[in-house]
Amino acid sequence: MSLFNSFVLKVHRGETPFFRFLHVIAKSILSFCPPRIPRFLKPLVRLFYEFHYFVINAWRWLIHNFYANPLFQSRCTTVGRNLRLGAIPYVSGHLDIHIGDDVQFNGQVDILCGRFLDHPRLIVGNRCTVGGNTLITANQEVILEDDVIVSYDCRISDSDGHPRQADLRAQKAPLHPRDIRPVRIGRYAWIGNGSHVMKGVTIGEGAIIGANSVVISDIPPYCLALGNPAEVYFRNVGKKKSQPAQRTSVAPQE
Repeated sequence: MSLFNSFVLKVHRGETPFFRFLHVIAKSILSFCPPRIPRFLKPLVRLFYEFHYFVINAWRWLIHNFYANPLFQSRCTTVGRNLRLGAIPYVSGHLDIHIGDDVQFNGQVDILCGRFLDHPRLIVGNRCTVGGNTLITANQEVILEDDVIVSYDCRISDSDGHPRQADLRAQKAPLHPRDIRPVRIGRYAWIGNGSHVMKGVTIGEGAIIGANSVVISDIPPYCLALGNPAEVYFRNVGKKKSQPAQRTSVAPQE
């Protein structure tokens, strides 16, 4: 143990009066809280508070609109109008990216593809919203139709990323094309936070996926599905106001 680590340990333990004194001093400093500001100073301090966030938001606006947005547009094959970014999406691989009108990426979004197929593509329809810390892996094709909402911390992938066979994984062998199947999320669908949408899945129009679900099979339109693996619990959700939701125990189509 070094001399410095030994000294810190003795302060923590307070083995002697001297080290107990140092321990009390250190604890007082670390637990210090500033006093409440007088009422007459609040308007002035509030002004500094608003100015602080005005500068931060103005700087973010400049970075996003004149740096991040043009950079990401240059990486996309096609881009519609009014693209809004919370951060520059990280793109790895050779996939084609097609972005519709009024699309919004909130926070950091990662878009990946491997070397397995020649023409992978990601299509994001009009008025889609993708939350932060979301990972999209498109080795063949991932499609988000118009007005899809993908919440934060989601994973959407058209493959498993590695071969199923243990010996092939150990050899770092590439995926076989049969292990890559496209993903389609229908218009108006809503993917809850923390959800995983796996390869070959089609999520129907207007469907809702509950938070932290793992979707491994198709979800019919206007259904509420949740769980691991996700199962349909309600049908006709949000389809018509005059038609109440129906509870069901039927699992998603396989």
